[in-house]
Amino acid sequence: MIPTTYLFVPGNRPERFARALASGADRVILDLEDAVSPADKPQARHTIGAWLATLDGAARATILVRLNDALSPWHADDLQWLSTQPMGEVMLSKCESAAQVAAVHAHMASDAQVLPLIETVRGVMALTDIARAPHVSRLAFGSIDYLLDLDLPGPGFALDAAATAIAMASRAAELPSPVAGVTPELDAARVTGDLLHARSLGFAAKLCIHPTQVGVVREALRPDAPTLAWASRVNSAWQTAGGQGAIQVDGRMVDKPVALRAQRILALADPIT
Repeated sequence: MIPTTYLFVPGNRPERFARALASGADRVILDLEDAVSPADKPQARHTIGAWLATLDGAARATILVRLNDALSPWHADDLQWLSTQPMGEVMLSKCESAAQVAAVHAHMASDAQVLPLIETVRGVMALTDIARAPHVSRLAFGSIDYLLDLDLPGPGFALDAAATAIAMASRAAELPSPVAGVTPELDAARVTGDLLHARSLGFAAKLCIHPTQVGVVREALRPDAPTLAWASRVNSAWQTAGGQGAIQVDGRMVDKPVALRAQRILALADPIT
């Protein structure tokens, strides 16, 4: 199952860890970056490590840690800590090169993965190399920090252009569709609107900052009943036809691209229903 919901939790708030794990989010991201003050980062690393040690393998596989960016004064300590942890995946803040991905992965097991968070113009300019770097799981867009880096007053064409570039780089590298940035507001309509806009740009998952957003995102991604029924009919007919050529379903031609779209709709519904 490809994750669709990623829930951030401050790494210095252990009382929230278990609740986040039970929130229904596909992945929980314990944050060592923006949510934790510089003075609290050493204790946050210790707190996260102690909690991870209490989890079984299945639960631990749903946990990521967001590391401080490679140019920050805390990154080296993050990597030293990471080398002692059995992490299957981490998120790298403000990733700007494939070399940064490799440097992080060097402190992890050979089968571990890195999720680069693209938050800067330099990151966007290096998308092709980052997306094709070994051990990258998928890309995520830190849209709020990107607005700041490019000195943009708010969402608009420039933000959409960067988002589209991330989606295109993901597709070219045969990665899963990328993860959309956070919505600061908890209002369900705003979260849904942001997600649907991101979907129109090629994204298929979302970063969340509160457990209530998880359910909103899952519901917004759920295909409606007519769409599911159509996808099921198309997939059934396509399989019956042997998955070749062109067929007709509901009076319309179905070829391979249409069949693949139907299969993606069904795959999206499976983990949600």
